[in-house]
Amino acid sequence: MSDEHIKTEDDQEEEEYDELDYIAQKDAVLFAIDVSKSMLTPPPPSDEKKADTDSPTVAALKCAYHIMQQRIISNPRDMMGVLLFGTEESKSQRDDGNQRGGLAYPHCYLLNDLDIPAVEDVKILREVIEDGDEAKKLLVPSQEPVAMSNLLFCANQIFTTKAPNFGSRRLFIITDNDDPHAGDKNAKSQAAVRAKDLYDLGVVIELFPVSRPDQKFDRAKFYDDIIYRDPNEGEEPALVPTTLTSSGGDGIPLLNSLISDINSKQVLKRALFSNLPFEIGPGFRISVKGYNIIQKQEPARSSYIYLDGERAQIVAGETTKIADDTAQTVEKAEVKKAYKFAGDTVFFTPEEQKELKNFGPPILRIIGFKPQSMLPDWASVKKSTFIYPSEEDYVGSTRVFAALWQKLLKDKKMGVAWHIPRRNASPSLVAILPSTETIDEQTGGQVIPQGLWLYPLPFADDIRQAPDCPTPVVAPDNLVDAMRKVVQQLQLPKATYDPRKYPNPSLQWHYKILQAIALEEELPETPEDKTIPRYRQINKRAGEYVHRWGVILDEKARAFETERKGAGIKRERNDEDDGGPKKKARPAHSAQSLDGMSITDLRAAIAAGNLQKFVVADLKEWLNSRGLSSSGKKADLVERIEQWVENA
Repeated sequence: MSDEHIKTEDDQEEEEYDELDYIAQKDAVLFAIDVSKSMLTPPPPSDEKKADTDSPTVAALKCAYHIMQQRIISNPRDMMGVLLFGTEESKSQRDDGNQRGGLAYPHCYLLNDLDIPAVEDVKILREVIEDGDEAKKLLVPSQEPVAMSNLLFCANQIFTTKAPNFGSRRLFIITDNDDPHAGDKNAKSQAAVRAKDLYDLGVVIELFPVSRPDQKFDRAKFYDDIIYRDPNEGEEPALVPTTLTSSGGDGIPLLNSLISDINSKQVLKRALFSNLPFEIGPGFRISVKGYNIIQKQEPARSSYIYLDGERAQIVAGETTKIADDTAQTVEKAEVKKAYKFAGDTVFFTPEEQKELKNFGPPILRIIGFKPQSMLPDWASVKKSTFIYPSEEDYVGSTRVFAALWQKLLKDKKMGVAWHIPRRNASPSLVAILPSTETIDEQTGGQVIPQGLWLYPLPFADDIRQAPDCPTPVVAPDNLVDAMRKVVQQLQLPKATYDPRKYPNPSLQWHYKILQAIALEEELPETPEDKTIPRYRQINKRAGEYVHRWGVILDEKARAFETERKGAGIKRERNDEDDGGPKKKARPAHSAQSLDGMSITDLRAAIAAGNLQKFVVADLKEWLNSRGLSSSGKKADLVERIEQWVENA
């Protein structure tokens, strides 16, 4: 029976779980970019190569453009929108200048409505960024100051209309004005009320302030009353906005700083499991969530496209099971699942199969504690899962989780636990390891969170004995010293490697081709590969030391080869003088191949006892070709073949 794609019941339940969880974790982001005279003023000229040349408003629009391109690929179901405030022209909808719901939002221009980014949205942003005339028409600052209450109320209506059921809704405000209502207490009070309405709606306001060398952004003047947070949550370092500079004096352009800062504030996406019971002791449980922090990125095909028509269309796929012998369609009720055992077929009912895979309800249960030094480096079979406390099922989980984390970190201990992440999942043994928080020095964003990691441990059958290897040749000290100088010259700044600076060239090339086709752009000619070594710089810094090391290596290799040949000649002479018995030659394979024998020939060979004459390699090869086990001694292999021939 052939099948294009067969989904088991476990796969179907897994997909349903992932789909529900993904819907709950969808993100809606609205960029609110200030269009004022100061934001449209470019930074002063600088002699630095990496100095900023764009005004803060243009840099913010470019940032939104780059983030939109990233989200289309990484999070295709997330919503994004761009709202300009402080403009002379007002626009509350995408199609025309009519106000949303009959309400006026003066000096607010909705450039991209909050929605899943389409080709037209990307083109609109690109035209504003690349076309100077279009930007001059649109980016005209208003003569009178904009009321922040109107901006926040406009954002409220947009989120309520476009993303009412999203799990994450955020408003990014990019501005350099730290006190938009100086001396007007009434306007400040109205803005605080609108901000509280957004918080009650579940919208998080994030501020990205832009500072200049002669103007430091002071949040206490206005935005401390606008950026409302739950006092019970505390003020985490990752939630504190980083003050940016548009002068380029720190060597980081404003555009790159904005992109890095916004990416650092991305919410954790797609929990692997939610509210999993974490049993620390008998009758003592808390609840945790698990996240996949590190994941290998690969080009993912989301659908098939039919190109033979007038226009490209998405193909709706269907799965059909067809019998190989009759080519008839096989219904689901006609399919039975079975296992092969000792040449026989063993059937199980769907209920029995579920019971075989049932190892209990989902849980993370600690069964003991061990020193972290007992965990070997090679005990790694899968990627680790990051867990974080959840208060939904057990109140007080955060405090207990924090106490456990501090204790493991202080005493350098690890927990050994029994882990079943979800229903019908395979159980595993994991090591619970604590981690400290890692902060990016440039953006102040969080790189590695603090918490606990589930490190999967191997079972006994996962461990394989290393093959016997010849004794390695140890390099002499002068050769090691020469290589040490080469390594010292090739060290990265601060001796750290940041993988975010070296994207996957094949993956980025794939995305660029998709973007060019979708946006009707010219196809790029050559891919950009940042992983290619800088040969000139390497030659300049370490070329002399590499050449010196090569000379020493060549001398030592010649001396070693001469010594090895001399020892070989001596051993040959000793073997000639030795009058001991000669080793018997290993018999060659049988003249007739076991794989080419028919069942009649096999029965005749079994009756004559000739099956024992075949070597073990032939027996194992024949068993593997029939899908049978090839483990065991020669007698076991022969018995397995005889049983198969008897049942045939």
